Amino acid sequence: MTKFLKLASVSALGLALTACASTYGPDKEVNKAAESAAMKSAEMKSAEMKSEGVMFGGAMMFPTKTIVENASAANNLTTLVALVKQAQLVETLSGPGPFTVFAPTDTAFSFVPAETTSALMQDENRELLQGVLTYHVVAGAITSADLIQKIESGGGSFTATTVNGAPLTFRVMDGKVKIADANGTLSTVTSADVMQSNGVVHVVNSVLMPK
Repeated sequence: MTKFLKLASVSALGLALTACASTYGPDKEVNKAAESAAMKSAEMKSAEMKSEGVMFGGAMMFPTKTIVENASAANNLTTLVALVKQAQLVETLSGPGPFTVFAPTDTAFSFVPAETTSALMQDENRELLQGVLTYHVVAGAITSADLIQKIESGGGSFTATTVNGAPLTFRVMDGKVKIADANGTLSTVTSADVMQSNGVVHVVNSVLMPK
């Protein structure tokens, strides 16, 4: 029964994400002018945010606080925080890191069927939940300027291995950083460079899923 529930959870979550996101394809061309402009903008924004906090989710995100402390104060990251607690990852994400977290908002999670989220919140599915959440984390503090530089150096794309062990692929499209998960689902970075004492958070508009 537990194995069936886990498989059903993964399947439902994958279908929900596939239905709500664009399909990623290798034939997408990177707009070089937009990429260069995005890189300059990202460098300026990153420099500003390293020295002072930024308002997000109705609260000030302070670079002197941890990822968990800042996320817990945001009113639009409540689902993510609840899942992190259930997955018993609070201590990990409060540690020295540094970590780069691609954080889905409550709106991003709303595209996932409620029954799937509920299943992930069950104790017997904690390992599955940990796998999903750690797929949103990359070791090291990678700013948007770093990402764009790596994309540019990679000829239009950059692939990073997550803490989960599965890859994420990054591209710049229409001046925005896009992330393709293992299923080809695209997510967009909507708020970049929210600096933390133990890393950096980039807010994304959909949930990323490993295979």
